[in-house]
Amino acid sequence: MNVKVHELMAESVVTTEPHASVEHVRKILAKNKIGAIPVVDSIGHPVGIVSATDLAADLPLGSPIKTVMTEKVYSVPQYDDVSIAARVMRNHKIHRVVVTHEQRVVGMLSAFDLLELIEGHRFVAKNAPTRSKHAGSGRR
Repeated sequence: MNVKVHELMAESVVTTEPHASVEHVRKILAKNKIGAIPVVDSIGHPVGIVSATDLAADLPLGSPIKTVMTEKVYSVPQYDDVSIAARVMRNHKIHRVVVTHEQRVVGMLSAFDLLELIEGHRFVAKNAPTRSKHAGSGRR
């Protein structure tokens, strides 16, 4: 598979900063119909991620998002193979990764984006190995 992350990622990624309020981030998620938003520092480096699930609890609306964000951000460079991103998601049991270029956020890639490979027939699974005709026959 030679599909690169940048070919599937959502490019117009919305970000927020750690001091933004819970209420503000909820509005961003709802307005943009997205399930997560990267939290970045002043120069665009990812410092956290917040999902709609993180915000589902009854939280004070004025609380800074840094109090509920997940600080461990899994990211992949935009020119990596999508297989790398898929492995990161599977190994860490996450639904999306932040896409970076020179350590700055440039996109997001979700499990749904990876399904486009199959839906669009851009990925072809290899056939399972066949059994040898001589396997188990006792011949050598």
